[in-house]
Amino acid sequence: MLAGAVFCTPALATMPLPDHQEFGVALQVPFTASATRPITLHFEYPGAAPGTPIAWEVDVLDASGQVRRHWQGSTTLARARDSLVRMNWDGRDAQHAALAPGYYTVRLRALAMDDTVVARIGSGLVSQALDLARARAPELIEQQRYDVMVGSVAKPAMPAFHALPMHRTATQASTTQAATMQSVSTTGGLPYTIYYGNLHSQTNHSDGGGVVSTCKDAQPPQSAPYGPADAYQYAMNEGLDFLMTSEHNHMYDGSTGTNSSANPTTAHNLFQSGLQAASTFNAAHANFLAIYGLEWGVISNGGHMNIFNTPSLLEWEYNSSNQLIGDIYTAKSDYASLYTLMHTNGWIGQFNHPASSGQFVVNGTNFGYTADGDAVMVLAEVLNSSAFSNNTTETETSRTSYETAFNTILERGYHVAPSSDQDNHCANWGASFTNRTGVLLPNGTALNLPDFLDALRARRVFATEDKTAQIVLTANGHVMGERFNNSGPLTLTVNYASSTGHTAQRVQVFEGVPGSNGTVSTLSQTATTTTTPSTGDHFYYAKITQDDGLRLWSAPVWVTEGSGGDTTPPTVSASESGSSGTVTLSASASDNVGVTRVEFYVDGALKATDTSSPYSTSLDSTTLADGSHSLVAKAYDAAGNVGTSSTVSFSVSNGSSGGDTTPPTVSAAESGSSGTVTLSASASDNVGVTRVEFYVDGTLKATDTSAPYSASLDSTTLANGSHSLVAKAYDAAGNVGSSSTVSFSVSNSTGGGSTELIGNGDFESGATVWTQTSGVITSSSNEAAHSGSWKAWLDGYGSSHTDYVRQSVTIPSGVSSATLSFYLHIDTAESGSTAYDTLKVQVITASGSYVTLATYSNANAASGYALHTISLAAYKGQTIQVNFYGVEDGSLQTSFVIDDVSVKTQ
Repeated sequence: MLAGAVFCTPALATMPLPDHQEFGVALQVPFTASATRPITLHFEYPGAAPGTPIAWEVDVLDASGQVRRHWQGSTTLARARDSLVRMNWDGRDAQHAALAPGYYTVRLRALAMDDTVVARIGSGLVSQALDLARARAPELIEQQRYDVMVGSVAKPAMPAFHALPMHRTATQASTTQAATMQSVSTTGGLPYTIYYGNLHSQTNHSDGGGVVSTCKDAQPPQSAPYGPADAYQYAMNEGLDFLMTSEHNHMYDGSTGTNSSANPTTAHNLFQSGLQAASTFNAAHANFLAIYGLEWGVISNGGHMNIFNTPSLLEWEYNSSNQLIGDIYTAKSDYASLYTLMHTNGWIGQFNHPASSGQFVVNGTNFGYTADGDAVMVLAEVLNSSAFSNNTTETETSRTSYETAFNTILERGYHVAPSSDQDNHCANWGASFTNRTGVLLPNGTALNLPDFLDALRARRVFATEDKTAQIVLTANGHVMGERFNNSGPLTLTVNYASSTGHTAQRVQVFEGVPGSNGTVSTLSQTATTTTTPSTGDHFYYAKITQDDGLRLWSAPVWVTEGSGGDTTPPTVSASESGSSGTVTLSASASDNVGVTRVEFYVDGALKATDTSSPYSTSLDSTTLADGSHSLVAKAYDAAGNVGTSSTVSFSVSNGSSGGDTTPPTVSAAESGSSGTVTLSASASDNVGVTRVEFYVDGTLKATDTSAPYSASLDSTTLANGSHSLVAKAYDAAGNVGSSSTVSFSVSNSTGGGSTELIGNGDFESGATVWTQTSGVITSSSNEAAHSGSWKAWLDGYGSSHTDYVRQSVTIPSGVSSATLSFYLHIDTAESGSTAYDTLKVQVITASGSYVTLATYSNANAASGYALHTISLAAYKGQTIQVNFYGVEDGSLQTSFVIDDVSVKTQ
C-alpha cells in the first residue's frame, strides 16, 4: 500500500458509538533483547467497517525525549475489525549507529481514519493524517508507550525488606506457593497481608460471560451463558483472592441502547440477584471475596467508572411508560452529580481504562476535580489486559497502559491509587494474564467487604503485571496511600519482593503537585531517595520494572511540606442559618500564615469546600432529614495544619416546602407454617405507594407493586423454627415506611419422623433456593424430568463447559442420621469406559473446602433415572452446601440430569 494513498472510508455514524465499539491500540515490545527486537502493534475497532485505514507511527525516544528512530506506515482493518503490524528493530538509531546502553521509550501513535476523523482533520491522505490531527484535533490520536532496556544496565541497590505475606485460597495454592508464603518472616515488617485480584469484569448480567472458545468481543447484553456465581467460582479456582463483577449500569434493560419495553422490576431484580450471588458465595467461601457492583457510564463522551458498593441500580434510561429502568436516576455523563450522590451514600469508585483526554469531564475539564469526587474515587486503572481476550493461560500479549491518564488524574488533585485489571468479557475471569491489583489488609483482618473497602479508602493498593511480586512505598515511616504533614527531609523507600525469584531491574520515583494541573516528573531512579520538598502539597509514587520486563506501580504518598516548620493550625468557627429550603453554612477562619480552604461537615459528612473568604456554602434542606443536625468546619493552611470548629447544632423542618417527606405506613402479616407460606401487607401513603418489599430474616424475598400486596413463599426454603417478617413500603419521593416485625414459625417435618432439609428438591419452583450456573434448572422438553416438568440439566454442550447447582443446608447436631438422595440420568455421545466428562457430588464446608462424595461420568450413562443415596452423617452440626459439579471436555456431549434431590434427617 502506498504511504500517500487516499482512502474512501466506510461511512460511520457521527454520533458516539456504543460501548466497546471505539478504536483501541496496544503496543508489545520485549523489555530486553540480545539482537533484533520485535515490535507488535495491535489495532482494534469493532465499530468500524472492514477496510477502515489506520495511520500509525512508532518512535524510539531517549531519556531526554529526543527521537532516535522513527517508523511510519498504515494498515487497514481486517474483516474482524482488527489488525496486527509487526516490525523489527535492530537497536540502532536513524543513522544505524548502535544506541548506548540505557533505558529508552518506544512510543506508538495511531489514528483510525473513519469519516468522523476525516471530517475533523480535513483530509483522507494517510501519509498526512497524524500531522493534521496533531494540529487540528490532537485528542483523536491514540498513544501507547513502553520502556525498554538496550544493552546491559546495572541493577539498582534494593533495601532490605521483610516481604509481606500473600494470601491465597487454601484449596488453590500450590505446595510450592504455600511453602514460600509460610517461609516469609514478618518480624520487623509492615503489619499487612497482600490480597491479589481483579476489580473489573463482566458476566451475563451485562455484556460478559461469553464462551471462551468463541468469545472475541463484548456479548449482546444478557445473552451469554455465564453469570456472577460462575465468575466467582472460576476466579477462585484461578487462584485469585477477590473478583469484582462490574456490570454496565445501562444494560440491565437487556440492550446496548434503550429498550423502551423494559420492565423496571425485572432490571431491579436482576441487580439484586447479583448482590445476592456475591453474598451467597462469600457465605460459603471464607477465603475469597466476591464483589458485585456497577460499571457506570459510557466510554464515548463519558468514561467508565466502577462503583464498588452501591445497593441500588443507577440509571438514566426510561421505558415507553416513562418509568426509570433502575432504582435511582443519575444523569448520563454528569460526573459531578454522581460524585456527590456517591459521597452522600458512602460509595466509592475506580476510574476504568481512562483515556488521556475527553473523559470524566466536569466544568469542561477532563478529570475535572470536585471535592466529592476526590472523596469517593479511590483507584484508577494504570493497565489492563485486553477486554476481549479469550486467553486462559495468563499469556495475553495485548495489554494497554493508562499511565498518562493516571498522572493527569493525580495532577488534577485526585487521591487515587493504581490498579491493574482484566476487564474480562469472556468467561476467563482473571486468567488472561498475570496482572493483578494488590490490596493490603491489616494482619488478622477477615476477608470481608467492609474491611476490604476500608483498605481501598486508605489507598493501600498497588498495581502489578506479576501476581507473585509486591511493591510497597514508604516515606518517613508512612505507608503508601497515606496523607501527612512533613517538615524537613523526606526519605522515600521503594520496597520490592518476588516469590518466584525475579529481581528489580529498574526503579523510578515520580513526583507531582496535586491540583497544579502540571506534569509528573521523575525524581530519582534509586530505591532510597532523600529529598526536602518545597513548601506545599506533593505526591510521590514508585514504579519497578522487573528483570523480565513486567512492571509494578505503588500507590502514592501525599505530603504537605511545612514552611519554616509551621505547626500552628488555623482557628475557625462555624454558623448556620435557615431550617428549610436553602440552608446557609458559614465559617470564619484565620491563620498565622494563611488559610487555604475550609471544609463544611454535616453529621460528619463532607458537604462542601470553599477556598476563599468569606467562607460559606448553600445546602438544599431536603437533602437532610427533618430534625436536629450538627455542623463542623475544618480550616487548612499551606503546611497541612488543620483547625476544627466547635460543633454547631441546627434543625431542619422541610414541611410542605421540601416536597413529600411523609413515609408510607405499612403493616405485615403471615399465614401458613408448611407448604406455601403467604406474606401480605397493608400499606397507605399521603400520595401513593409505589411498591412493597417483603423481608424474611432481613433478606428480601419478594416485591409487589400493586395492592393487595402479597407474596407466596415455599416453606422448604426456610429452616424449621422461628422467623421474622418485615414489610417496607415506598412512595414516589423515595420515602420508606417499615412495618413492625412479625414472628412466625415454619415446620417442614414429613411423616415417619424424618425432616426434609432441601428446599425445592424437585425444582418445580425453578431456581428458588438453588444457586446455579445459568440455565441449569430448566423445564426443557429435550431432557425428561424424573417427576414433574423441571430438573437440573448440567453440561450437554459438546464443548468445554462447567456447570453446577448447589444449595446450603444446616444439619442439626442431635440427629441420628442424615441422608442425601437424588435421581440421576446420564446420556452421552462419548463411547468406551474412559471418563471424559464427569459429575462430582460434593460437600462445600463452611471453611470453603470441597469434599467429593461421589463421581459419575459418561461411562455410567444409561437409559432412565437411577436413585443414589449418600450419608451426610459426618456433617452433623455443620452448615454445608450440597454441590453437583459437572465438567465437560472439548468434544462429544454428556448430559447429567438431576431431579428430586433430598436431604433427610432422623
